[in-house]
Amino acid sequence: MQAGDGKSYDDINVTPMVDLYLVLLLIFIIMTTAGVQGVKVNLPKAGAPSKIEGPKMQAITVDNSGNVKLNAEAVSLADLENKLGAVKAKAPDSPVVIRGDSQTQYQTIMDVLDVVGRSGFTSINLATKPKGQ
Repeated sequence: MQAGDGKSYDDINVTPMVDLYLVLLLIFIIMTTAGVQGVKVNLPKAGAPSKIEGPKMQAITVDNSGNVKLNAEAVSLADLENKLGAVKAKAPDSPVVIRGDSQTQYQTIMDVLDVVGRSGFTSINLATKPKGQ
């Protein structure tokens, strides 16, 4: 094929065709998302939602004097085992968090860990704070 000035054209200009494809793709994307979001349904009615409670966390605190508290209530190690047994019977999946003062003797913390382990709890956590705080 020859142009009027004597140059031959061997290439086909596809730029307008690519522009057309991009416009069609854009229209397709917009129409698809508009169709999905526009679906309306008549939802059924339900009664008042019931309160769903997960297992309540049990917090055991050991202060620097060696005093043990279960959920802010002072207890002895023997009472701790009895109360944890009652909690385990009501909510077997309750997690236990042990918070010990940094000045507490290690043996007191180990005694508390031993009581918690004998009570059958499997989710036992030790509370700490990051360095520098």
